[in-house]
Amino acid sequence: MNPMAKSAFITTALFCSIVMLSSCSKKSVIPPEGSPADGTAMSGGTNIDYPAADQYAETGLAGEEPINSTGSGGLSFNDGSDQQSEEYRRTYGRSSTVFSPIYFDFDQAGINTKMAPILNANANYMKDNPGIIIVIEGNSDERGTNEYNLALAERRAINAKEYMVNLGVNPARIRTVSYGEERQLFLGQNEQDWAQNRRADFIVE
Repeated sequence: MNPMAKSAFITTALFCSIVMLSSCSKKSVIPPEGSPADGTAMSGGTNIDYPAADQYAETGLAGEEPINSTGSGGLSFNDGSDQQSEEYRRTYGRSSTVFSPIYFDFDQAGINTKMAPILNANANYMKDNPGIIIVIEGNSDERGTNEYNLALAERRAINAKEYMVNLGVNPARIRTVSYGEERQLFLGQNEQDWAQNRRADFIVE
């Protein structure tokens, strides 16, 4: 192939590649947990009235167990949390009766300082009851991709575990699982429901 023909071939190939790439349809991307599309810092949105953290600081008691009805150590659980009243679910999430759920800021996996009293109470209960083994379930709201939300919820569960381990709980007594957006407890398309779904539940195994 002579140099002129070779140059024409390369130019044509490049042109065709550009045309093909520009004609591909763009996929609509939903920002994770409602993050702004321009990548700017997120403010956390509307102020949410989470269940008061200080109400659990002394007792460490919370909601009913949604997954199994046996539990351990003679504890009594209810496997119908999703069918409880909205007020009940907003207060207790899916956590076992001896624990309280914690909530997370918009698109964040770090522990909010308002949640510290709840985690302290949860950790104290575990230290006082060495036979208890728990699973921390991480959840997110529905915004964003499934993959992103699974990873975010996993970090939430892991951070909650590490917080309790730093308070003296044996890490072998805690396992974590991420549900991401797969088990929404609240279905409303509003900030209050999204905030309630950004949650970690503490389930006695």
